[in-house]
Amino acid sequence: MNIVQKKWRAFRRLPLKNKILLISLVAVLVLFIIAVVTTVIFANTLSSKARIMNRNNTGVTLLDRNGQVFYQFYAARADTHVPLSEIAPVARQAIISAEDKGFYEHAGFSIQGIANAVWQNIKPGGLDSGGSTITQQLVKNALLSQDRNLLRKYQELVLSIEIERRYSKDEILEMYLNSVHFGEGVFGIEDAAQTYFGKHAKELTLAEASMLAGIIPAPSIYSPISGDATKAKQRQTYVLRRMQEDGVITTAQKDEALAAALTYAPVKPASAAKAPHFAEMVRLELIKKYGEETVARSGYKVKTTLNLDYQQKAEAAVAAQVDRLSRSSVSNGSVVIEDPKTGEVLAVVGSRDWNNEQFGKVNIATSSRQPGSSFKPLVYATGIEEKTLSAATILHDKKTDFGGGYSPNNYDLRFRGDVTVRRALANSLNIPAVEAMQRVGIRDVIAQAKEMGITTLTESPEFYGLPLALGAGQAKLTEMTNAYAAFANQGSLPEQHLVLSIDDKYDDRVFTAQTKTSQAISSQTAFIMSSMLSDNSARSETFGSSLTLSGGRLGAVKTGTTEDYRDAWTIGYTPSLVIGVWIGNNDNTPMSRVAGSSGSAPIWRNLMNQLLTNTPKEPFIEAAGLFTRNICYGSGALADTKGTNTYSEYFRSGTLPTKTCNQPQPKKEVTPVTPPKEEESSNEEENDQTPDTGNDTDNNENSEGENTDSNQNSGNGGGNGATTPVTPPITIP
Repeated sequence: MNIVQKKWRAFRRLPLKNKILLISLVAVLVLFIIAVVTTVIFANTLSSKARIMNRNNTGVTLLDRNGQVFYQFYAARADTHVPLSEIAPVARQAIISAEDKGFYEHAGFSIQGIANAVWQNIKPGGLDSGGSTITQQLVKNALLSQDRNLLRKYQELVLSIEIERRYSKDEILEMYLNSVHFGEGVFGIEDAAQTYFGKHAKELTLAEASMLAGIIPAPSIYSPISGDATKAKQRQTYVLRRMQEDGVITTAQKDEALAAALTYAPVKPASAAKAPHFAEMVRLELIKKYGEETVARSGYKVKTTLNLDYQQKAEAAVAAQVDRLSRSSVSNGSVVIEDPKTGEVLAVVGSRDWNNEQFGKVNIATSSRQPGSSFKPLVYATGIEEKTLSAATILHDKKTDFGGGYSPNNYDLRFRGDVTVRRALANSLNIPAVEAMQRVGIRDVIAQAKEMGITTLTESPEFYGLPLALGAGQAKLTEMTNAYAAFANQGSLPEQHLVLSIDDKYDDRVFTAQTKTSQAISSQTAFIMSSMLSDNSARSETFGSSLTLSGGRLGAVKTGTTEDYRDAWTIGYTPSLVIGVWIGNNDNTPMSRVAGSSGSAPIWRNLMNQLLTNTPKEPFIEAAGLFTRNICYGSGALADTKGTNTYSEYFRSGTLPTKTCNQPQPKKEVTPVTPPKEEESSNEEENDQTPDTGNDTDNNENSEGENTDSNQNSGNGGGNGATTPVTPPITIP
């Protein structure tokens, strides 16, 4: 028996009282050791007020993927420390009432606050909040990480007691007021007073001081400049009420402060302001991951996925097209460029002009808009994935009442009779798209869209109805672009991300991105979708060569236009690049007959041709398990023999048509009495195959006519052409 076992047996034989005493002594010893070690580690820092306030090397620097700085925020100034005597008394009182009523009485910690913190850590979903004193906040913000665990909370307690031992209450309050984060990239009350009100901290009024005090818990939310003005007012009301309850102001003073109209100083532009919407997306992602206080103090150097060259080309393309279409009531545009293999966002144009006072700061790329016919590929992909449809499934382009009087039209108000899924999708026909939705099922389409990263379809299937096929729901350009990335990436959906790595102020690596993917659809379905969406011949019936890339390069692409021309979309891809484009107006006012094909498609084609120059041509990789068969034009049936009326089509196992066509004439017999014998058609499909039933239902998207693709004469909306389709080159090079 070893010594550990002997000690354990001896412990088990002890009376319960002795066991409790022994465990308590060990716990006290461990806590004592932690306290000593923590104090030693931070001894040098605790000896300096400047180090405690941790004002140096704050802020965040953003670099593009090639190491070029393009944006900086949260940069504090180091020369704005003010003594307590230079801070208005009402400001000191407001912050004490709001943050730590018993500041001048406690020894640096609050028993109630500690108990609450312990409970928050124990209970499921608990938050690291409630009861931290001003001294604890100073320690937490300046010295410790934001990790939510009991060890960090205990270290916070130890260091708070040590600071209280070394410094007076006024000194602690002065350090806190000169280092606390007030949002808008500023630390300390002097910077805050200058930034928000254009005055010194000693000049703050009760109304202004209570507003600043209310910002501290969540500056990005409560800032009256860039946050929620209503919530900011609610916070100010809370602070004034606490001050009244603490007896530092009267009811009359509270009411007067609440009624005072506050005038804010003009916002200063950020430094190195390139790709501002992309930078803001990164900032919000960092805050979500680490918390605003940590980010603001971090000194992070963030290497992003941004390609500044792509960004500049995208901004120029949007500006030129929006300016060209300004006479057609177009005021804004947006672009998202992504690597479909990794999910790295290479460029984001959130608006035509960041400095536009009306809508420049709104990021259309992350806003919810109706996608029009650009949603149709998700409908067809669902059907092909479920083997309800194939590229050769026959749909019916004729006047159809789908129930309840819903009878969509094509953009040109024409009917083409029986059409294959390939022809219907390539030419953006609405009626077949709605039929496809009806066959596949709205619920299944919504489920598949969510699998492909669409988060905006939160209502019931009945809410959307069949018009969802034509893009009557809501979607974000970032998410739609990423969904198409799954088509480009053999069905594997990449996790869209903006950051490659993060280094802290000490040049230590704190984060490295890893490519993450999930299989959203099968590789077979993805390839068939890429085949149809890159079929220049099939879509020439409607779009001519307007979507054809230069140099013989294949690009898979779909346009979309919403009702009354309120939105014009184009999303397309090659195996290594996916680009989503939106054109329209932020206020949702209609454009003057600007469709996806004429509004957003030129930007897409322009950027694709520019960015792919001097890069190798890449084929879409044919998925294992697919096979080809000859199909007769017009009927979608299997051809017995290859001929001038047939073309080659891709199929998944179990989706071959059951009908045959192009059967040879019966052989003539010597005896005329003998009836001719028909030859059996060759069908190598498995016996368990199901009939190919495709569904092309493109609901009334006003994409060119009716609802989103019904009235485009040369774009998004439907396909106008001869009854016999143009021979499509099916094989992907």
